[in-house]
Amino acid sequence: MFKTAVAFAEANETKWLRDIQAQLEAGNFEPPPDNEIIGPTAPRGGPNGVILRGGVEVAQWGNPLQVDMTFSVAKSYLSILAGIAVGDGLITDLDQPVGATVRDGGFDGPHNGAITWRHLLQQTSEWEGTLFGKADQIDRYRSLATEFAGQPGKKKGNPRPLQAPGSYWEYNDVRVNRLSLALLRRFGRPLPEVFAERIMRPIGASDSWHWHGYFNSTVEVNGAPIESVSGGGHWGGGVFIHARDQALVGQLMLQGGSWGGTQILPQGWVDLSVTPCAIKPDYGLLWWLQPNQPAAPAGSYFAVGAGGNITWIDPAHDLVAVLRWIDNAQLGRFIALVCEAL
Repeated sequence: MFKTAVAFAEANETKWLRDIQAQLEAGNFEPPPDNEIIGPTAPRGGPNGVILRGGVEVAQWGNPLQVDMTFSVAKSYLSILAGIAVGDGLITDLDQPVGATVRDGGFDGPHNGAITWRHLLQQTSEWEGTLFGKADQIDRYRSLATEFAGQPGKKKGNPRPLQAPGSYWEYNDVRVNRLSLALLRRFGRPLPEVFAERIMRPIGASDSWHWHGYFNSTVEVNGAPIESVSGGGHWGGGVFIHARDQALVGQLMLQGGSWGGTQILPQGWVDLSVTPCAIKPDYGLLWWLQPNQPAAPAGSYFAVGAGGNITWIDPAHDLVAVLRWIDNAQLGRFIALVCEAL
């Protein structure tokens, strides 16, 4: 049924090197010295992926059990963990200042003190500071279309006047890592441990995935040293996982956070996650929305990682597709081919 789409995905591999460390060291996101790798990396495999329809695998290509870095797909997994924190009462209000419950100095002062959980989850926080040796300024003026080239006429990493939290959208890995650390403070235990216990084991995922931070991101929590994980592989680290496990996470979202009759995520969390940000209509709570991919059916949403790592969730057709290492410029055509086959 999806043979043409599968062949297209196989034929349109990302231009990224197989040697991920070399790719990053070449300045994929920013030039030296800001591109210093401070977390683990691993060489990648070839293009692979799966398509689920009605929760059943109906297509696969390449090696869907290849465990690879997944870059900013990890951001969407942090969003899922935020949902667990809400369900557990660790976050009682997304519009509450983070500093009301996370008192580690990161949200002190009038500017950072006004930042809410919603701001962090929508990439509108404008958090200012340095975390694990990386300053938030590295990603100021960042343009995802051109990465370290920055916005037209404004070089990535240049100083930019900060706006009030909630009033300016900017994709920024340091600020997402600040969210990850804040979630760690609230859970009081390693986030990968929580993710395994509350998400991956209940949905029947393998134990081959792993989630890392940086060589310098261990912090003290309740008297114990715990590694704070990163929300991507920008400087190494992040989630290392295979396509079939990613598809299960996508299926959980498609099912509204329910699995086997058990509500794993709080009721309504998925809908909230894909509600458009007022100042960025193609972005939700660390999930990309359908306007970002016009070829996709209305209501679609995506977890997206650099290098062509995509989880596409299409509720209208009860479909989840995971693509590893596709040329991002060809994603729209792949989506169109799948839709033609439905």
